[in-house]
Amino acid sequence: MDDWRHGGFGLYLHWPFCTSKCPYCDFNSHVAAQVDQTRWQHAYLAEIDRIAEETDDRVLNTVFFGGGTPSLMDPDLVAAILDRIGARWRRANDFEVTLEANPGSVEAGRFRAYGAAGVNRLSMGVQALNDRDLKRLGRMHSVAEARRAFDIARDTFGRVSFDLIYARQDQALDDWRRELTEALSMAVDHFSLYQLTVEEGTVFGARAAAGHLKGLPDEDRASDMYLITQEICEAAGLPAYEISNHARPGSESRHNLIYWRYGDYAGIGPGAHGRLTSPAGRWATEAPRGPEEWLQRVETAGNGETPRELLSSSDQATEYLLMGMRLSEGIVLGRWQALRGADIPADRITGLIDLGLLWHSEGRIGATSTGRPVLNALLRELLA
Repeated sequence: MDDWRHGGFGLYLHWPFCTSKCPYCDFNSHVAAQVDQTRWQHAYLAEIDRIAEETDDRVLNTVFFGGGTPSLMDPDLVAAILDRIGARWRRANDFEVTLEANPGSVEAGRFRAYGAAGVNRLSMGVQALNDRDLKRLGRMHSVAEARRAFDIARDTFGRVSFDLIYARQDQALDDWRRELTEALSMAVDHFSLYQLTVEEGTVFGARAAAGHLKGLPDEDRASDMYLITQEICEAAGLPAYEISNHARPGSESRHNLIYWRYGDYAGIGPGAHGRLTSPAGRWATEAPRGPEEWLQRVETAGNGETPRELLSSSDQATEYLLMGMRLSEGIVLGRWQALRGADIPADRITGLIDLGLLWHSEGRIGATSTGRPVLNALLRELLA
């Protein structure tokens, strides 16, 4: 029952609305001309109260507003949510509240109000420092707007992160090197750096299937971009603490560490997932993806979740391995054994160490710099 304490306890709130749908995006986001934010406030507060009833004896470590575009939320709505959270849980001394934001000028003007409401960390979806590529990615802001928004964010929040996408169309290695170096000059303390992936069900997916998505790098060039990313960020003092995330020591995303360290987290909002431990065991929670369907569930049934799934010990061990091996710190073998009821065979670990893919130290294992680019194959071998 106490395994979740190794990772902590967080709360995720999903705001599903955007001003437009980016062509690469496969997240649960929806474009709406108008949103009744008062109605959404009632639903969020009701769900907070429901979750608090079963977890109010815990210390809450983090809150994360994700989306969608949470910076389209009224600051008063964010303040009401954080006030209710403060009334329902004891908060950790290093309590972290993150809000995802797009760097358009309208959202940037709200940053100070979000800070006053209690947000202390901002995650900005910059995605590119090139106006041509921003248009290709369907972003509504320019590089100049992103820089202005970042300056306001740095003046407002104690911690600021931003996202960049690489391996874009017609992007050369030197292009990415210059762009990443430019981003580092902006005094960011946390980066999420993602390789562009083309997913089914997206506009990019349809274009690719029709042969119209030109200029994407081949596997070798994308791999070279990944290696360049590691080299430049590490030299600048922002090593990778997770496969796609880099931070100065102490600036890691505490909320995301709860996921990767396999703690408990409650998910509130359309499509939100969660993991919650009760005396009966650990449960996987999920909410319907449709905004209207979720609202109606909350309003009529008093519960925005679909039926929960009880996770077996084997399922939990597998999830712990899949999440924890993404981190540079790896996983604790004793914790895996306690969840799984069995050890990972020693010869399997030794074989991966001999291949230079795995390290083993003081009861932990993790992927080496050679093993990280082939992490999926490494995980398959450990789980075989």
